Amino acid sequence: MNRRRFAQALGGSLLTPALFPAPAPAAPGPIALGDRRELLIDDFLIERFEGDCRLRLHHPERREIALVHDEPWEGSGSGYHTIFQDGRLYRMYYKAWNHTYDAKAAHPLKIAYAESVDGIHWHKPDLGFFDYEGSRHNNIVIDQVHGGEPHDFNPFLDANPAARPQARYKAVGYGREPKGLYAFESADGLRWTEIGDGPILTTGKFDTQNTAFWDPNIGRYRAYIRDFDHDNRGIRMALSDDFVHWSEPVWLDYGDAPIEQLYTNGVRPYYRAPHLYIGFPARYVDRGWTEPTRRLPEQELRRQRGAVSERYGTAVTDSLLMTSRDGLRFHRWPEAFLRPGLRTRFNWSYGDNYLAWQAIETDSGFDDAPRELSLFATESYFTSGDARLRRYSLRIDGFASAFAPLGGGELVTKPLTFTGDRLLLNYATSAAGSIRVEVQDAAGSALPGFALADAVELFGDEVDGAFPWAAGPDLGSLAGRPVRLRFVLRDADLYSFHFAA
Repeated sequence: MNRRRFAQALGGSLLTPALFPAPAPAAPGPIALGDRRELLIDDFLIERFEGDCRLRLHHPERREIALVHDEPWEGSGSGYHTIFQDGRLYRMYYKAWNHTYDAKAAHPLKIAYAESVDGIHWHKPDLGFFDYEGSRHNNIVIDQVHGGEPHDFNPFLDANPAARPQARYKAVGYGREPKGLYAFESADGLRWTEIGDGPILTTGKFDTQNTAFWDPNIGRYRAYIRDFDHDNRGIRMALSDDFVHWSEPVWLDYGDAPIEQLYTNGVRPYYRAPHLYIGFPARYVDRGWTEPTRRLPEQELRRQRGAVSERYGTAVTDSLLMTSRDGLRFHRWPEAFLRPGLRTRFNWSYGDNYLAWQAIETDSGFDDAPRELSLFATESYFTSGDARLRRYSLRIDGFASAFAPLGGGELVTKPLTFTGDRLLLNYATSAAGSIRVEVQDAAGSALPGFALADAVELFGDEVDGAFPWAAGPDLGSLAGRPVRLRFVLRDADLYSFHFAA
């Protein structure tokens, strides 16, 4: 949604000052950073770039197949995965479904469950909760929503300190009888009870992966849902104090970014910097029956689907990255975060490359490398056989970075204050590259002992490396004072930084 239409929404009856306060004008004086981690994913802290320094988007790296949806109650329509860590266990929920070539369902949609002890290797437990074709040997956790077929089901571990033990897990999911978003609760994450006697939200299209979570930044629940804004697929957000009564959903604001057709949202506070909201919306693009479309894999199936609805054969999907600092106004990168990749028969169909909600931290499979982020994306959706879920990896905090080539460049922050006595960087350089840091006063003059000439030329690759000056890394004498940071980069990426004691 562009700024003009967003402003019209703010002036309408959908919003109340208590739920959606107007953004406060920028406070004079330095940004109070404290010890919070800041990712280089937007320009919030950046005063200016010099030379060839800029922000650049990074991309997950393709890894192994994590799960194949090959059970009789699953199939090519399986998707909308929700994944989170729960103590020593990783939990996964997804729709179990199958499409026939004419785009109709081959069997009723169910909600299934998988789990893992490492977040990489997954199995489907034999739960025995529901009958499927005469047997209870399956991993189905939701059979119906309000007496009808479910569409999606997206749980979370409720961090609300007032949450009751029997509602330690909560979820939302779309039901069609009557149409709307329904709420659920569970004591163990497996046995679920519907909350209330009807939908909690009815404004919206909902036919996607709708999400909700407790947001400690505002002390309320947030929900992100799909809707149509005229002919455009988009995302709305609503708030609640009790998970039952919700505000009227409002459209997300992307500033002046061009309109994109978005299905899922994937929004959640980033666990290492919970003041930042990171989302992975799936982008839908109908390319029409062009010559490149006819070069895509699975042409026979594509034509069969296109005979039912042309877009079933001509649309393709990938995933974007968007970030926010208030959960409503988002910076959306225009380039794909997850591209379909090489033209295999598994990743160029409508419904492929949807990222699961959301990234989890796992061990790396490479030698003694530090832990990494694992992301999971759909493939072989809407085609013959069984949908698959592939794991991708990304360095921790590695969504985007400040980057400069070997010729060099600089980033200077706005004035800020901090607590602690060390500056920790998540960075990577080439063998010839480097990072140097100068600490300046608010006016931009170098502080004694922390000037560029005092900075050690740092090279290497660390997730949390203390920056050294010639006199040592101790910044304690500067804590609480307004300062600027001047980062000088040569063939280097700076992903995040924070101050620590």
